[in-house]
Formats: sequence, structure tokens, C-alpha cells
Amino acid sequence: MYSVFKNLHVFFVALSATGFLLRGYWMISGNPLSRHKLARRLPHVIDSLLLATALVIAVMAAQYPFVAPWLTAKVLGLLAYIVLGAVALTYGSTRRVRVAALVGALLVFAWIVSVAITKQPAGFFAT
Repeated sequence: MYSVFKNLHVFFVALSATGFLLRGYWMISGNPLSRHKLARRLPHVIDSLLLATALVIAVMAAQYPFVAPWLTAKVLGLLAYIVLGAVALTYGSTRRVRVAALVGALLVFAWIVSVAITKQPAGFFAT
């Protein structure tokens, strides 16, 4: 069952990232689809499923944030990603601020994935 939940988790990671990239593109291009009801609600469903699978995996593997350093790093990275994503898609005061936050969120996302792959808190910065 562990591999089923891990594969579901990876699937939801990819789906979440794809949706974020698409909404970021729509934001940059001024596409009205970025304000569509589905574009605003579906990410919450996907991210909830992503979180649920993460919790199941953590319990199955008996690895928890603030116990496993790499998992703590992922959670802290996730918080940074959420804040940057909110600035990029909603709260940025100018287009320049939104684009900078979008780039920052994507870099943090890449680092989170590298932490998950390496199981090292520094992720791809680990030597």
C-alpha cells in the first residue's frame, strides 16, 4: 500500500505543479481564465489530496516533521511555497512583484522536490 500512496502523492505533486504553472502563465498573460471558478477551486481539491497522501505516507513510514530533518525542511519549504504562490497569484501589488514571486515559488518547489528525492534537508545544495 505504501507504493500506491507514494505514486498517488507524486501524481498530485505533478498535477499541482502543472496547475500552478498554468495559473502563473494566465496571470502573466492577463488571461481571464485565471479568474474562472474551476481555476480557483480545483487547486484546493488537488492540494488537499496531496496533503492527505503525504500524511498517509508519513504515518506508514513513521517519519514525521520535527523528527526527520529532511521532512521538516520539506514542510518549511512548503510554507515558503504557499506564501510565494499567494503573492504570485493573488496578493502581489504589481505584475513585477507577482512574476518575481512566481519565479521564487518555482525555485522553492524545485528545492522541495530535491529534498524529497535526496532525503537531505539541503536538497540539491547537499554536497
